[in-house]
Amino acid sequence: MIEKLSVLSYFAGWRIVRFLPENMAYGLFRKIADLITNKNGGDVKRLRENLRRVKPGLSARELDDLVQRGMRSYLRYWCDTFRIQDWSQERIQSTVSLTNGHLLIDSVKEGRGVVIALPHSGNWDHAGAYFCSIGIPLVTVAEHLKPEALFNRFLEYRTSMGFEVLDLDSRSFVTLIRRAKEKRLIALVADRDLSKSGIDVDFFDHPARMPAGPALLAIKTGIPLVVAHVSYTAQGIHIEFNEVRVPIDGTETERIQKTVQASADLFARGIAQSPEDWHMLQRIWVDGDFKERE
Repeated sequence: MIEKLSVLSYFAGWRIVRFLPENMAYGLFRKIADLITNKNGGDVKRLRENLRRVKPGLSARELDDLVQRGMRSYLRYWCDTFRIQDWSQERIQSTVSLTNGHLLIDSVKEGRGVVIALPHSGNWDHAGAYFCSIGIPLVTVAEHLKPEALFNRFLEYRTSMGFEVLDLDSRSFVTLIRRAKEKRLIALVADRDLSKSGIDVDFFDHPARMPAGPALLAIKTGIPLVVAHVSYTAQGIHIEFNEVRVPIDGTETERIQKTVQASADLFARGIAQSPEDWHMLQRIWVDGDFKERE
């Protein structure tokens, strides 16, 4: 009963935010971000510790300012999420700028396909909606979260923008291999995997783990692997693409490790340039008091 009420409240909030005047909606979420920051709960503390490693030279006051901007960016993402389904294609397209966009667009149009690896930065749904709107639909994966009704709502929302969303289970990688062989656009958020299957990387001079999926797809199918970093601008988002050079020598395990590390290095470069847009409110490093999952 409590779960049902929680879902109904979430859906009601989603509907209300969609129909609020734009300035009012974003102003409200900005205030919510500041309230959350001032409360300094577990998520805010984790964000602070993560950003401290991204920008180790900041003073305490500078770090507090960065955390506040980070929470405002994170809440902007959620306000976007509630409202983007009502945006016109013209708005979606006019509020996106690209650097090295040819790495994605040319690869798909030339029939080579591409795997895009992204960190949790900016608004990747806006980025996906942009490419769907110009005739390049994408395939992605989503963890099946509870409650079921909320997961289905997000599935419906992304599908309505043109995404093919695969449930993250033992069958999803087989489907991704098939889509890669079909030379499709595959986009995977890939900056965190604390499970035993995660690949160990050096990330901002500390040990972290990231998923092997994008590297493995590129190695097994030969399609290009590109890192995309999404950051916010005043009017929308900017996406910078950089190709990952997949090594051809060594065992498959060695090639995967080197490829994931190369992706991590590009993630770090983008995050360092716009740290406030890295929405990492969870543990990402595997040192300190980290405990291995069973």
